Amino acid sequence: MFRLFDFSLKMSGFPMKEAHTAFDRILAIPEEDYQQYIERQRKQITDFHLKNNAFYQELVGKNVFQNWEDLPVLTKKDLQQPLAERLSEGYAPKSVFVNKTSGSSGDPFVFAKDKEAHALTWASIIHRFGWYGIDFNKSYQARFYGIPLDFIGYRKERLKDFLGQRYRFPIFDLSDVFLEKVLKHFRSKKFDYINGYTSSIVLFAKFLQKKNIHLKDICPTLKVCMVTSEMLFEEDKLLMEMQFGIPIVNEYGASELDLIAFQNPKGEWQVNSETLFLEILDENNRPVPNGQEGRIVITSLYNKAHPFIRYDIGDVGILDERSTPKKPILKKLIGRTNDVALLPSGKKSPGLTFYYVTKSIIEDDGNVKEFIIRQTKIDTFEIDYVSEKELTPEQIKGIQQAIDQYLEPGLRFAYNRKKTLERTLRGKLKQFQSEL
Repeated sequence: MFRLFDFSLKMSGFPMKEAHTAFDRILAIPEEDYQQYIERQRKQITDFHLKNNAFYQELVGKNVFQNWEDLPVLTKKDLQQPLAERLSEGYAPKSVFVNKTSGSSGDPFVFAKDKEAHALTWASIIHRFGWYGIDFNKSYQARFYGIPLDFIGYRKERLKDFLGQRYRFPIFDLSDVFLEKVLKHFRSKKFDYINGYTSSIVLFAKFLQKKNIHLKDICPTLKVCMVTSEMLFEEDKLLMEMQFGIPIVNEYGASELDLIAFQNPKGEWQVNSETLFLEILDENNRPVPNGQEGRIVITSLYNKAHPFIRYDIGDVGILDERSTPKKPILKKLIGRTNDVALLPSGKKSPGLTFYYVTKSIIEDDGNVKEFIIRQTKIDTFEIDYVSEKELTPEQIKGIQQAIDQYLEPGLRFAYNRKKTLERTLRGKLKQFQSEL
């Protein structure tokens, strides 16, 4: 069989054969030797950038280091300067993989990976999807993603979809009329799996629930659904499992890095320890014990073109106490560090707390399809929601009581019913937004 996906990567200059060999070699390292592997690899990549990358030399302030924890934490704001000034010697924009982050963190930037590192990223992704019997060369993907709307960008993505064995549903219009068209495709195409943004796929599950349709009944080839880029709440996962009739797999990744964590068949959120080194740090940039929350900071162990060393990705999480060097387990992803609500009492609360507390009430009758919360003043929040009818006084009262109980009393809420919610250019839905 002609392996079109592998061929397309090879034609783009990514040495996939060598990457698969290297990745298999990493997988074979026994647990007792894994800590040594991590320490050796992170030292090698750091030494490389201290010797070959002027941007990183300036950030560190010297070209050698003794202690890992003395290295600075790299922030997204540090990276908001021309890419050419951040590339290592021997690399140029035309000789590397170049892309840009979505900007969902509020600090978008352009990044680069050398082609060997990017090939290793693909080897990592292929390995994890293989846990669920997915082969990118032959498995057909139903893809819920955004797409560039300019002519060239649109055609480019459609070509990539063809080479990647996937059919894309652009998610800027998620009306019932559009979702009816999506459903028609599932009736006629032999999809093997679903992949895409959490909020869009949840909305499709709610549409199926309303129509009393189970997706596996009309598309029996479906095996699994992978959701990414947005928070997956337990009740949404249960809804999707019920309406799709397949396992729901939670993915956590970053385009500038790799898959960071991927739910394994045992239901554990297994961290990628092959190509990345993940730390959970406190406010003083020191590691916290497993089981405690902190900022997620990641080192890319193989990217020579561009340094991502102790890189603060902007998220808060907890590593499970059962974690080992070879198999770290992400116990909880709490949200983004910049999604914090500041309250009149001086209290700071993760913005997703508001979203989560409100969610249990606002979606209880199936009327509300989706919503976001915006903080506009220190004591004022606005809830934009899409629904078939207005929220009832009882629902509004319930939201206020829950907020009083879980956060603090005296906060004011305004409710705006919308036809659609604003998404990022890539189609992501940001559930909480602070406008302070």
